[in-house]
Amino acid sequence: MSSAGKTKTRLLRRMGEAVENFRMIEDGDRVMVCLSGGKDSHVLLDLLLDVQQRAPVRFDLLAVNLDQKQPNFPAEVLPKYLEERGVPFRIVERDTYSIVKRLVPEGKTYCSVCSRLRRGILYNIAVEEGCSKIALGHHSDDIITTFLLNLFYVGKLKAMPPVLRSDDGRNTVIRPLAYCREQDIAEFAAAANFPIIPCDLCGSQSNLKRVRIKRLINDLEKEIPHINASMLTALGNAVPSHLMDPNLFDFRKLSAGTGDVEAELDVAIGHTDTEPALVAIA
Repeated sequence: MSSAGKTKTRLLRRMGEAVENFRMIEDGDRVMVCLSGGKDSHVLLDLLLDVQQRAPVRFDLLAVNLDQKQPNFPAEVLPKYLEERGVPFRIVERDTYSIVKRLVPEGKTYCSVCSRLRRGILYNIAVEEGCSKIALGHHSDDIITTFLLNLFYVGKLKAMPPVLRSDDGRNTVIRPLAYCREQDIAEFAAAANFPIIPCDLCGSQSNLKRVRIKRLINDLEKEIPHINASMLTALGNAVPSHLMDPNLFDFRKLSAGTGDVEAELDVAIGHTDTEPALVAIA
């Protein structure tokens, strides 16, 4: 098997694990795949098409691209590609580019405003199309980076959940690539020669906090090879009694007691002589 074939097999295995672990896709689902034209969404669609043929449940796919009217956007690329592959699709045209440029001051990042506008439009399209799930192309590196961004800059222990119900209850978002590494996605996308369309809006901003966090993780990975797997595992291995959120654990109900002081101290400071079991993404 070629290197690209091995990479795709690895990605399919990890996607399968995520879909099963979090029950992302069920029999009869109509899944709207958000196709931006970037490497992540292209790989997401390609893998889902493969899974659709093999899965024990039956589900439909609809590829949806939001044409945000960015200058020089090659509007003909994705329709041509999707028609050639025989994928049902819909192109939605909304000039969010002008809105973002008007609302965001020069020098500030566009991502927050752009993503909110895009999310609202796509949520409505999913309802119009009768889609029960909205599939996004976020991978494990995105999830970890978001977690650290919230930790460092916002003061929240919050990441990207693999499955999320929208606030209004109308939509369910899934992230089938939650266990997949960006390096594998990039390698497979290059080998598959997908028609990649870069985002000139956010891609033109060099000083994003997300870029800084990714650089930090890359530097740490040189010293701690399995740091990505460890952090991803930690997100699914929370211990509320050892955090500081009274909404998750009722500290006031704790009462004094006696016991093995040494053992309790080990637990209290999180000491262990063994390596944690990691999510299999290496």
